[in-house]
Amino acid sequence: MPVRVAAFRLLAILLIAAIGGLAFLHAVHPAAAQERVERKSILQLLFGGGNTARPQPPAETPRTSRVVKKPTRSSVAAPPPEPAIEKLEDARKILVLGDFLANGAADGLDEAFAKSPGVVIVDRSNGSSGLVRDDYYDWIEQAPAIIEEVRPSIIVMQIGSNDRQQLLVNGEREAVRSVNWLAEYERRTKRLIGILRASKAPLLWVGLPAFQSPAMTTDIVALNGVHRKLVELAGGEFIDIWDGFVDEEGKFVFTGSDINGQQVRLRGSDGINLTKAGRRKIAFYVEKSARRLLGDAAATGIAALSFEDFPEIFMPPAPGENAAAITRTMPVAMTDPDLDGGSALLGEMPASASLVRSPRDIMVIDGVLPEPPEGRVDNYAWPRGNR
Repeated sequence: MPVRVAAFRLLAILLIAAIGGLAFLHAVHPAAAQERVERKSILQLLFGGGNTARPQPPAETPRTSRVVKKPTRSSVAAPPPEPAIEKLEDARKILVLGDFLANGAADGLDEAFAKSPGVVIVDRSNGSSGLVRDDYYDWIEQAPAIIEEVRPSIIVMQIGSNDRQQLLVNGEREAVRSVNWLAEYERRTKRLIGILRASKAPLLWVGLPAFQSPAMTTDIVALNGVHRKLVELAGGEFIDIWDGFVDEEGKFVFTGSDINGQQVRLRGSDGINLTKAGRRKIAFYVEKSARRLLGDAAATGIAALSFEDFPEIFMPPAPGENAAAITRTMPVAMTDPDLDGGSALLGEMPASASLVRSPRDIMVIDGVLPEPPEGRVDNYAWPRGNR
């Protein structure tokens, strides 16, 4: 009995001492007392044990915001535009006549021949003109004076986009593509072509492209047929550009291939006007025929030729000068085979006889097929390797 009393007394003393220690720590370290302390049982206080104190993570130092400046690229100066090529005084002139499409073709031709000093583009188009409204602008009346003034080497004509209107015939207004309308339109077209061909300059008549409106496209197809027939009858050249502005099914497209094969926008949002790439594409069709007709005059770098650089071009040698350096060869007649040492033409020579007959001769003449090679299905030799 006394042992139990003593044990209880000892336990009470230890408990009081523990409570007092906690009060002392709280008084000495008030900040630590605010931290979360895991509670321990009486047995853990008497005999120890339990979870050990976890190490506190080191305090993180505040990070300062660091702004990394990207190296700025030095602005590269854009290359200066190439200087315009000065045209020669006697440059060949390409006269462009017609409506707003012809005006676009003239812009494209300016770009196409920009580096050709021997070619000048003269644009005398009228955007709202046509062959129907001669009261607004009469090409049959105006064309002779324009040709006389410009004296072109080539005439480029593109017209008809504004001609989808009623036409006054004998005081009556005729609907588009009616019988009387087509007859009068062909008469006016033929008369204009005759005026253009009278100048003796080559005529390049550019066809019309497809348009977004199906009804307009149908009328344009009919006009192209009239123009093509009459131009070719008069000895001019009709340039068909239709395939360049439609898809594989022949339908109108806004976007298509440019002159370099890249997909670009060719038509404006209205489905009628052309973009810069579209104008250049029309000029590309005309350019091929124009360069063929102009020849060396359309070449680049003509202005760089001079007598000092190429004296043999501007002043050929006089007769008899450097005659020793000229090698002359007598012409060979068709009836003179002796010059090459032969006595007959090639076809008269007898075929050379061969001592070895070819497999063809054996099969055709004798009717004997060659032996099949070993291992093929028609080789019936047995045992294998024996025939």
